[in-house]
Amino acid sequence: MKGMHKEYLFVDGYNIINAWEDLRELSNISLESARNELVEIMAEYQSYTGIKVTIVFDAHLVKGSSEKKEKIKGVEIIYTKEKETADHYIEKILDSIGRTKKVRVATSDWVEQQIVMGRGGTRVSARELKLEIGQHKEAIRRKNIKLNESNDLIIGRLDKETLEKLEKWGKNS
Repeated sequence: MKGMHKEYLFVDGYNIINAWEDLRELSNISLESARNELVEIMAEYQSYTGIKVTIVFDAHLVKGSSEKKEKIKGVEIIYTKEKETADHYIEKILDSIGRTKKVRVATSDWVEQQIVMGRGGTRVSARELKLEIGQHKEAIRRKNIKLNESNDLIIGRLDKETLEKLEKWGKNS
């Protein structure tokens, strides 16, 4: 963990997939697709919040598995090693940075939420995370509408000759 981020969000991957209806339904068809969709959602979240996101997936029941890390769209993805749950991995990280950094953990596991708070982190339930993501998306949508409206106002004030030059310039670039 590098000290460049002000806030970290650890996501218990399978817990969130199972808690969000759309991802749960997708996982019934393809678990890999559900994981990929969660990564997409969290990459977008990371890009508009600046919060460093790490998604942790349990591989503790996979015989002989060793811890695997990868980065997709800036989001760190961790697959735990055999006999290590996502909860244990997150607890280990909290022990090392939970009292010096702002760390949130997304899980709907009540016991894990209590452990997170006891180790210096804060918890966010799957439902709360989904609402937070929705609020950010809505704020971005409203901002884009305002930008488009102000662009329309500016374009509406330009004379025909200037509009034609801009259009020609746009086609040539």
